[in-house]
Amino acid sequence: MEKIRMAVKRDYYEVLGVSKNATPEDIKKAFRRLAKEHHPDRNHEDGSAERFKEINEAYEVLSDEGKRNTYDRFGHAGNGAQDFGGFGGFGFNGFGDIFDAFFGASAEAETAARPGSDIHARVTLTFEEAALGCEKEITINRVVSCSRCHGSRSEPGSNTSRCPECDGRGRVQRVQQSLFGRFTNIVTCPRCAGEGRIIEQPCSECRGSGKERRQHSVKVNFPAGIDNGNAIRLTGEGDVGEKGGPHGNVYITAEVQPHKYFRREGFDVHYDLEINFAQAALGCEIEIPTLYGDEKLKVPSGTQSGTVFKVKNKGIRRLQRSGQGDQLVNLRVLTPEKLTREQKKLFEQLLNSFNGGQPIKRKAKH
Repeated sequence: MEKIRMAVKRDYYEVLGVSKNATPEDIKKAFRRLAKEHHPDRNHEDGSAERFKEINEAYEVLSDEGKRNTYDRFGHAGNGAQDFGGFGGFGFNGFGDIFDAFFGASAEAETAARPGSDIHARVTLTFEEAALGCEKEITINRVVSCSRCHGSRSEPGSNTSRCPECDGRGRVQRVQQSLFGRFTNIVTCPRCAGEGRIIEQPCSECRGSGKERRQHSVKVNFPAGIDNGNAIRLTGEGDVGEKGGPHGNVYITAEVQPHKYFRREGFDVHYDLEINFAQAALGCEIEIPTLYGDEKLKVPSGTQSGTVFKVKNKGIRRLQRSGQGDQLVNLRVLTPEKLTREQKKLFEQLLNSFNGGQPIKRKAKH
């Protein structure tokens, strides 16, 4: 004898993916998300129709305070089987919920004001300009409202008429027939593009677009300490918005040129100083360049190659906080490649004075 398989109903809270303490708003959000995902007109996978029915059944019970209380006490037996004929068993509270669940606010979003596009630009700075800060005037090419029609899209002095397709509302209804009945979808009017009016004579300057591209100069303050790749935002200096929306932004990325002498590491500046044997052995005072002018550096006698001297507060100012880095002077003792006869003789005398010309034996460190 063939066994009869009985379908076991899933817990309604599990169906919607919410806890038993979920608020009505939580349940409504979960339902809308799942209804969009599994609606058969959008999801053509096998089982989507059954899943959709299950979601609606769960929502109809849990969205009703009385039915939910009964279900919490008695489970599925308390509410009985659900009817899914036509719209009878659907958990929608009126036509607005159907529109929100399946189509969201897409039509409204299409006709709403939107901000303009952002503009990205790159500006080259010298090492000093980036380290010390500077002001530069840059020119950007941006989209603005047409200077002739001021964004109205129609020729000045001409008339506009109410759109006969949408009767000036900017939106029209479209009826769809689906497996579960008829749905009304509200979309942007294709004739007036959501404007609600028809332009009889388009602007001769912008050809009815309401916009034009124009060069725009703006002064930009680059703060001291800005580094290569850092960007500055100029709020509201980008392209004009749609339907009265705000302008976009301008993002300016700094490209810092390398310096002839200096290297940057964080907010410290590195400088390589080369001296000869005599200067290293006897010590010297030497003038070095910094970002803030020349400074005198004392090199003690017997200084070894590779020694690093720190010149305090001669580095780069820290961005958005007080203080600044240091300048680090990396000492390098140069070995002469060519010597005059006199210099060679002097070095021979020096060599003989050091242990008779024998290799220097260093004492082992304990």
